[in-house]
Amino acid sequence: MQYNAVKKYIIKRLREELSTELLYHGLHHTRDVLRVSTQLCAAEGVRGKDVTRVKTAALFHDAGFVKNQHAGHEQEGCRMVREALPAYGYSPTDIEVICGMIMATKIPQSPSNLLEEIICDADLDYLGRGDFYPIGESLFEELQAYHLISDEQAWNRLQVSFLSAHKFHTQTNKTLREPAKQVYLKKLEQLIAKY
Repeated sequence: MQYNAVKKYIIKRLREELSTELLYHGLHHTRDVLRVSTQLCAAEGVRGKDVTRVKTAALFHDAGFVKNQHAGHEQEGCRMVREALPAYGYSPTDIEVICGMIMATKIPQSPSNLLEEIICDADLDYLGRGDFYPIGESLFEELQAYHLISDEQAWNRLQVSFLSAHKFHTQTNKTLREPAKQVYLKKLEQLIAKY
């Protein structure tokens, strides 16, 4: 697997093809998911070829947004993986494992193994981090730009619903991120109780 060449290829495509209206799902989000998934691999004891598979899935997990639509971006990302990765020495098994990870990030998340749990937790890691509010604001602005949410009240209600249903999957994020996520949820519940 020629990971470094793949990384260069997909980052160039994302930089050139992603809409500037993707204030949340931009290249910065892909880089964040790559960073966190690499850390989670180390924390969860993932080694060797599986680390490369996770990192590749992180790079492609939102690549389908090059089509500039929210619905179906996971399937589009898998299509891109199947099209591009054979030329970089990725086997059919590697590609299916990577597509499994990408598809697991579809909301509601549905991981069925540790690698899928890692990518899911990396994708939504910010829910339990100190940058929860600014990242959430970028998602709100993006959803408004795409006419997927009406106003701040609807957004805060959606966040309460989303945070209530969400769960971290890896032991690492259950320990590191869940407590802060619960604090944010309580604050948002108090906020919408005033509406």
